[in-house]
Amino acid sequence: MDNATVGKHPCPECGGDLQWNASKQALACPYCGTVVPWTQAQETQGLQVVQELDLARALSEHPGEQRGYAADGAPREVQCQSCKAISVFVDGKVAQRCEFCGSPSIIDHQSLGDAITPQSLLPFKLSDGQVRDAIRKWYGTRWFAPNRLKRAALTDTLKGVYLPYWTFDAHVAARWTAEAGYHYYETQSYTENGERKTRQVQRTRWEPASGALQHFFDDELVPGTVGVHAGLLERIGSFPTTTDLKPYSPEFVRGWLVERYQVDLRRAAQIGQAQMEEQTRRLCSAQVPGDTQRNLQVDADFSGRTFKHVLVPVWLVSYTYGSRSYQVLANGYTGALAGERPYSWVKIFFAALAAAIALLVLMAVFGGNR
Repeated sequence: MDNATVGKHPCPECGGDLQWNASKQALACPYCGTVVPWTQAQETQGLQVVQELDLARALSEHPGEQRGYAADGAPREVQCQSCKAISVFVDGKVAQRCEFCGSPSIIDHQSLGDAITPQSLLPFKLSDGQVRDAIRKWYGTRWFAPNRLKRAALTDTLKGVYLPYWTFDAHVAARWTAEAGYHYYETQSYTENGERKTRQVQRTRWEPASGALQHFFDDELVPGTVGVHAGLLERIGSFPTTTDLKPYSPEFVRGWLVERYQVDLRRAAQIGQAQMEEQTRRLCSAQVPGDTQRNLQVDADFSGRTFKHVLVPVWLVSYTYGSRSYQVLANGYTGALAGERPYSWVKIFFAALAAAIALLVLMAVFGGNR
């Protein structure tokens, strides 16, 4: 990336490095509090637009000019020996525990400078205060969570994290063949208890069918994170990468934690390709006429494949309860929240006991009224 893209945005009042502030939705100085609208900073620096990169070329060549985090100074990387997540600290500050699982077993990770630079990102839209309130409410509705956990709500461990994602675009031209089934009904006679009756029986008529499909996949998302539990990512919804991405600039990540991807481009491309093939099959299946179908065969040709490496914002609470680690995750752009928590077996026992007693009482009441 060129110098205009990665240049500093000094504070106009004190000269400090501006950072992205989620609550103000602008660049803010962490030293004197000066706020600078991002659009103004973007216009003065002449930032590039978000670009799609050719996938075939990237996989066959070594895109050295697109590697490294291009931040001010040398970012420091540490790797957790428990969950294996690699954290990138752009501003030089390093935590004493893993931000993802809470393990103290973190060691310096030797950066080889080979991480593909994020071309774009979604900046944080929700502030930590908004997310803390949402998490406290979420904990409050977890009826079978231990009381100590509900009281604490553990929002003091809340961290803003930029997670690595890959996006893939492609055109697909597909032809399909299948057998389309059309239901019809026949009247069938039968005898029941000596009485002659009739009923309608469903039959299926099979006919050959074929068709063609043209479709464009726009920003098929593949996560590159290993630090966040995959099930939680699925539950906090998608990120609007097709409309709201901004060109990557260090100002957005300075002061925030960044996870380095460990699902590399080649593996992510395979996952993305499998996702697009499955979606293509579903789209072709939807074109098959009739009431049902069988023997669907799809011949798909993908072209114009491109990719981006992007960063997306999440708010993360990680904690250990007993011998297990748990996470609560909030989409830093939409606010969608999902979490894990332990269960209080004492509460579950007494709830089951109360339900059993209520059932016995009802049985006794209705039994006595007979």
